[in-house]
Amino acid sequence: MARPPGNKNLSKDVQEAIVRGRINRMTNKQPAQQFQVTVQAVGQVWKRYMINKQVVVAPHPGRPVSTTRNMDRNIVRSSREDPRRNSTDIFKAVNSPIEPAPSRRTIRRRLNAHGLFGRRPVKKPFISKKNQKARVAWAKAHLHWGRKEWAKHVWSDESKFNLFGSDGTKWVRRPIGTRYSPKYQVATVKHGGGNCMVWECFSETAMGPLRRVNGIMDRYQYEDILENTMRPWTLRNVGRAFVFQQDNDPKHTSLHVRSWFQRRRVDVLDWPSQSPDLNPIEHLWEELERHLAGVRASNADEKFAQLCLESYPIVRRPCASGLDATQMPSGHQRERLCYEVLNNF
Repeated sequence: MARPPGNKNLSKDVQEAIVRGRINRMTNKQPAQQFQVTVQAVGQVWKRYMINKQVVVAPHPGRPVSTTRNMDRNIVRSSREDPRRNSTDIFKAVNSPIEPAPSRRTIRRRLNAHGLFGRRPVKKPFISKKNQKARVAWAKAHLHWGRKEWAKHVWSDESKFNLFGSDGTKWVRRPIGTRYSPKYQVATVKHGGGNCMVWECFSETAMGPLRRVNGIMDRYQYEDILENTMRPWTLRNVGRAFVFQQDNDPKHTSLHVRSWFQRRRVDVLDWPSQSPDLNPIEHLWEELERHLAGVRASNADEKFAQLCLESYPIVRRPCASGLDATQMPSGHQRERLCYEVLNNF
């Protein structure tokens, strides 16, 4: 095409070709037919060339901007002060009774003109150097463990299930080419709202009972789960010589809970911080979420009933064979992967 989309001026290449044609004694009609433009346009190009002695691409004035330079600076400053702000928040921040209020689309165009674009932050774990070394050391120590070593281990974790939908994400703005900062990582709401918190454990041979968490779990409620749910089930299905796994949540590592482990003579697996990917119980949560995908619940009681009566028996049946179904060997593969990946840091 002779003219680029959205531009009423001929491109510089087309104008240079028109000038070369006129220098070679072509008429205005010949390049006009070649480049599908009017004869008047060819005449204007030749006229500007004769005046300036060079090809000039004059910018089209277009519609005047509706914002002043001061407002443009305020828009950019407001976005850089808090990259989490969207166009609606910036509109409220820069709105002034003296100057006309720009539209949200205008605000986005001004931000784009200054190299600021809406980006969806990446969900990735920000592991500290200390925890990286601890994960590598743990992976090396358990790298060659097999079914025999993992047979007496009991894995546990808590998980939240929303009544419907997800926690959602937050769009942030950042300049193109800049690295994403952990300061603006997407945060999820773990407690409260429309969700149901549950606790679960399993071993090589069986799955434990699903225990509902009422409100925010503290060390006293966690001790009650250990005493009245975990320990009776483990003694029946695993035996006395078992090793219990838990993460490093403050309520799990509190002095109150540690004293319970000492009184009951329960061995606790040494667990590196920031290592949820090493826990094979994540496969169980994934299976539960898959069966409950798209299933809504009006309240937390109904969601817990769905977990127990609908999805949980479906997960229990294929997991009855123990290690093969619960993918405990996959946990072993995760350790190997953890060592190989972190060793390259």
